[in-house]
Amino acid sequence: MSSYPSLGERLRRQGISRRGFLKFCVATTSMMALPPSMVPRVAEALEKAGRQSVIWLSFQECTGCVESLTRSHTPTIEGLIFDHISLDYQHTLMAASGEAAEQAREEAMEANWGNYLVVVDGSIPVKDGGVYSTIAGVTNQQILEETVDGAAAVIAVGTCAAYGGIPYARPNPTGAVPVSDLVTDKPIINVPGCPPIPVVISGVITHFLTFGVIPDLDELGRPMAFYGQNIHDRCYRRPFYERGKFAETFDDEGAKKGWCLYKLGCKGPTTYNACATTKWNQGVSFPIQSGHGCLGCSEPGFWDKGSFYHALSLGNWGSYTGLAAAAAAGAALGAGSALLARRRQKQTHEEKQS
Repeated sequence: MSSYPSLGERLRRQGISRRGFLKFCVATTSMMALPPSMVPRVAEALEKAGRQSVIWLSFQECTGCVESLTRSHTPTIEGLIFDHISLDYQHTLMAASGEAAEQAREEAMEANWGNYLVVVDGSIPVKDGGVYSTIAGVTNQQILEETVDGAAAVIAVGTCAAYGGIPYARPNPTGAVPVSDLVTDKPIINVPGCPPIPVVISGVITHFLTFGVIPDLDELGRPMAFYGQNIHDRCYRRPFYERGKFAETFDDEGAKKGWCLYKLGCKGPTTYNACATTKWNQGVSFPIQSGHGCLGCSEPGFWDKGSFYHALSLGNWGSYTGLAAAAAAGAALGAGSALLARRRQKQTHEEKQS
């Protein structure tokens, strides 16, 4: 890796106090779902860490993922980490262009061979030799394969890179594919979302800087710390679902009272992401809190699953009435089991007394 100043040295130069740095480490440790006892290790690792070389490739995309990250507010987790990585190539953000930009990518690869991270946003077209998206006459597929060759790991940022996204949707005229279809010999961390939450990207990089390995991933290659639970389970409207209170239209009385948006097509029950807890816009809100149901954008094939405004069917999750009844039955069963356990405990205590 290149001999950059350590993160600790860089923070001190910018006037960030030790206390502020430790508060950042505490927040980072919590964000990564690590126990408080890991805070000293995270602090030590980040204090000594050099700036991680990152090469960011953008292919069939809308620039939304880059825009998401650049909207990070400071001095937050994503802002600090993004400022202290070495973003050696990203054609939207870098000053260089044309041949100078491609030279910067090649120099970063050579200087950091085997250690750099490759971030990819956008799907990769492979139909007709990949001619539908090229940079300097070179196809996206060729650039990806060349760049990934010396990478330590790959982060597929956004649903297009993770699953193919909208370009992959039927009829997929360019033959778009996700990163995982082409890269099979490197660790891949999928960070889906359309776009993804900035703090998730910085959390993955922080984990890599601290431990030198990728975080725990689910079966779809997503970090468990952010994609381990579905949005429905952590949604503040969940109590209304349990009580059978649903908005029927976007402007009825139920919608005004903040009732569950399940009937209006919310895909929260089948979508795994941190939107309901991490939120957006400096933690202010997320789509459901703004009055619109979840579209399921962090799940594979979300664009082809039918109307965003039709309630989930029994085939892919279950009817709201059936699940509400099941939830009520489960609660009643749990209460009955607890009562039975207390009775048995009391009976055992009386027997011992006698």
